[in-house]
Amino acid sequence: MTPSDSDLIARVLGSNDRAAFGELVLRHQSTVRRFLRHLTGDFALADDLAQETFLEAWRGLVRFNGRAKFTTWLLGIAHNRWRNARRQRLRSPFVGEEAAGAISSPAPDADLRQDLRGAVARLSPPEQAALHLCYQQGLSHAEAAEVLGWPLGTVKTHLARSKDQLRQALAAWNPRA
Repeated sequence: MTPSDSDLIARVLGSNDRAAFGELVLRHQSTVRRFLRHLTGDFALADDLAQETFLEAWRGLVRFNGRAKFTTWLLGIAHNRWRNARRQRLRSPFVGEEAAGAISSPAPDADLRQDLRGAVARLSPPEQAALHLCYQQGLSHAEAAEVLGWPLGTVKTHLARSKDQLRQALAAWNPRA
């Protein structure tokens, strides 16, 4: 029988079980990396931020209170890591070069995907984060609010705005519109 996240966390906290934490990392690293890759558009930076996320989780696991799912707590740490990295990048004199190439289509012949990526890239970072958490990670609005540290209404507002903008940007793809 596979131990639950709660069982593994208890083993880490109770006896400093590194193997149990390793199992938590294996279970959740894809979700964390996918979220960070979406936010950054840069695989190397996302992987670095994912490592930082799990280091912070290891050091701060005692602060995990179990009110939210472990994944939600991890994604909150990842989001904070991304925000800190973004602030540092904005202070850098070389900002812009990486942002210009951040969104690239892996399938140039897939026009819809390319248009969708472009439309999502034009959304504000908060709108992108809310959209990704709710529609790509499958979190509820309340879970996304917990991850982002926002009120529930703010998440809903960002989702509504982003859907309106995407609907307008992709109207040519909807023959009924």
